[in-house]
Amino acid sequence: MDRDALAEFLVRRREQLRPSDVGLSAGPRRRTPGLRREEVAQLAAMSTDYYTRLEQRRGPQPSAQILASLARALRLTPDERDYLHRVCGHSAPDRTTFTDYVHPGMLRVLDRLDDTPTFVVSVLDEVLVQNDAARALLGDASGLTGLERSGIYRWFAHPDDERRRYPEADHAHRGRVLVASLRSAYGALGERSRAGDIVRELRPRSAEFAALWEVHEVQRRFDDRKVLIHPEIGQIEVDCQALFTEDESQALVVLTAAPGTDAASRLELLRVLGTQRV
Repeated sequence: MDRDALAEFLVRRREQLRPSDVGLSAGPRRRTPGLRREEVAQLAAMSTDYYTRLEQRRGPQPSAQILASLARALRLTPDERDYLHRVCGHSAPDRTTFTDYVHPGMLRVLDRLDDTPTFVVSVLDEVLVQNDAARALLGDASGLTGLERSGIYRWFAHPDDERRRYPEADHAHRGRVLVASLRSAYGALGERSRAGDIVRELRPRSAEFAALWEVHEVQRRFDDRKVLIHPEIGQIEVDCQALFTEDESQALVVLTAAPGTDAASRLELLRVLGTQRV
């Protein structure tokens, strides 16, 4: 691990970013060029003390997961992300396989959509990044780890919890869509991937999943319209638009409602309240 190179790289990248580049407000009396250390730490979901030690050449070797969070927070290009891994003593991630890396261009789009629920998901329905409106509507996904990160896995492994946000009449349809999407990812990523891990875990655990898996339906899609249930506000009918990366490994999903509708009013209430309880 090259601590000098890491520290200098982090400082330069932090100084080159403006708060507006990452969806933050500049606020009054800002004297620091670029982002503050605590802002980078917040974006990377780590403590300010830990990030400060990295810049001061005192930190331990970061894990690959921490580096992935830093790459997203600093809006690194693929080349910059690879460099970050190498100076920390890790191999650069394989660009030909599934990755949690989110391209900075997609993050810039998300940063500018702060008034409606927006999030980036992987082919395994793992929320990689989400804005405050999405957290308020769908819950905070940042604390999920392992297979629990996958909405496909949770749908069948924890049906009582995961399905509360969808009307019961839509459960069968959503289950089919999720399994068909997983089958598509399984074909692309292979048996020894996280997709394969999900299949191996769910087949003996969920008879519903096992039956749907044997249908061999293959399709990755997002419904144009869906009904979501917020625990306090109730049902919200939203339109769903998805913007895919070039390799279709990730999608930026935007949920909106037609102006003047009851659903639009409910989304506006969520925006005002944020993640606070009603």
